[in-house]
Amino acid sequence: MENNDQQLLQSFLNDPSFRNWVTKSNKNDILFWNNWILNHPEDIDTVDMAKSILLGISFKKSALDSKKLDETLATVLDRIEAKKVEKPSISRFETKKRYWQLGIAATVLAFIGILFLLNQNTEIVHKTGYGEIIELKLQDGTLVTLNGNSQISYDKKNSRDISLKGDAYFKVKPIPSTNAKFWVTTEDLRVEVYGTEFHVNTRDEKTNVLLDEGSVHLLLENGDSRKMVPGEFVSFARGQNLITHEKVNTELQYSSWKESTYIFNNIELSEVMKYVEQTYGIPFEFIDKELTLKTISGGIPNHDLKICLSAIEKSTGTRIVLKDKKLLILKEN
Repeated sequence: MENNDQQLLQSFLNDPSFRNWVTKSNKNDILFWNNWILNHPEDIDTVDMAKSILLGISFKKSALDSKKLDETLATVLDRIEAKKVEKPSISRFETKKRYWQLGIAATVLAFIGILFLLNQNTEIVHKTGYGEIIELKLQDGTLVTLNGNSQISYDKKNSRDISLKGDAYFKVKPIPSTNAKFWVTTEDLRVEVYGTEFHVNTRDEKTNVLLDEGSVHLLLENGDSRKMVPGEFVSFARGQNLITHEKVNTELQYSSWKESTYIFNNIELSEVMKYVEQTYGIPFEFIDKELTLKTISGGIPNHDLKICLSAIEKSTGTRIVLKDKKLLILKEN
């Protein structure tokens, strides 16, 4: 198999939606892959191979035991040695046949080894670049909007236990039949919910949680716990052991980014530029220091850096220049 085919095979095996197509467990994935195959007939052999591999292991939930692999290999080698002792003199045909059988045995064992390694990698990671916002639908039906420069990760067997770095908005799918919980873990705290909508931000060495709907239970790293109701905001910094728990206007500032707009309410320009830096990964510097105290109220588009900076300039009467990979904020000429 050529390198391109091997890479394509690997991507199929690691793709949850492809596995859903193979097992016929998700209608959307079935429709997607049926259409994909129609448009990529040249890859049908690789698709069939990936499907065969997944069907061959789909009914074995436990990973292959490395000890069992060693025992199987030893058994094959013992049989080969026994045949050598019993028949010291063999024909050319038998020699070729034995090499052929040995090749098959080695291939099978190598194949089993590959499956074993694939089964060990059970973590799924979704990561965004600077300025990128993506929407995800997890296996349980939960919707996640992941802000720029952010990452979520979870075990593919349990998409209801998420680790977050950065900024994300969650719309959790409730499961009434089992009352299954949903967790989001950061360096500062652990959010525990059943079915609700909330925003989690791990910027600036702290974790902010804003609840839109439902209720959540927070387990803080210092041992404290908090219960939240809709419209409440909790901020916790583990290093400083600082807790803020207050009622806020959920339409302002905190999670408006998911609609490609920052909404600020009398926010100082220095704080606004922090949002820009976190979204696009570009540091800033105030050449005229008094500009840090200028305030912004209203919506600022954040889907494009140039448009975002232009809106900030018009709102504050400033000039923002990109120089040496840094945003310089100056007075308007």
